Amino acid sequence: MIYLYIATAAAVLVSFLVSREKTLKALRIAYKRFVKILPAFLTMLVLVSIVLFLVPEELISTYLGSNNRYVGVLIGALLGSITLMPGFIAYPLCGILLKKGVAYMVLSAFSTTLMMVGVLTYPVEKAYLGAKVTLIRNLISFLIALVVALATGLFFGEVFL
Repeated sequence: MIYLYIATAAAVLVSFLVSREKTLKALRIAYKRFVKILPAFLTMLVLVSIVLFLVPEELISTYLGSNNRYVGVLIGALLGSITLMPGFIAYPLCGILLKKGVAYMVLSAFSTTLMMVGVLTYPVEKAYLGAKVTLIRNLISFLIALVVALATGLFFGEVFL
């Protein structure tokens, strides 16, 4: 993570040397957007923390842990499909779940369906695209998420062929 901070600082420094005016303008815009999104971020973070505190670790490891990989992938994919959560909350949540022993492929299924499948957004999507296209898109996205989870499991050595 430190390398990312160093690279970001270097990029900002180079930008500042090239155009001080544009860099300061961009930093002001970024600050305003950060302040605007901060309350929602903190609220979601607190809610997720409360839920994770209330749900026993044994329950998480039983259903999403490495012992039940395939069941965990299906549960993670289903939870991701019905949850409406922005990425800036989902990824830290995945980090917390990873520390609690949830397998990479389960986290992959959860985060991929969270971003690609929209059960809660179905009515809005149906209004714009139609029921058939929306259903097909969601089904294909769900299947792609399962393939991505399997590929993640292969990559991290959680699944052997």
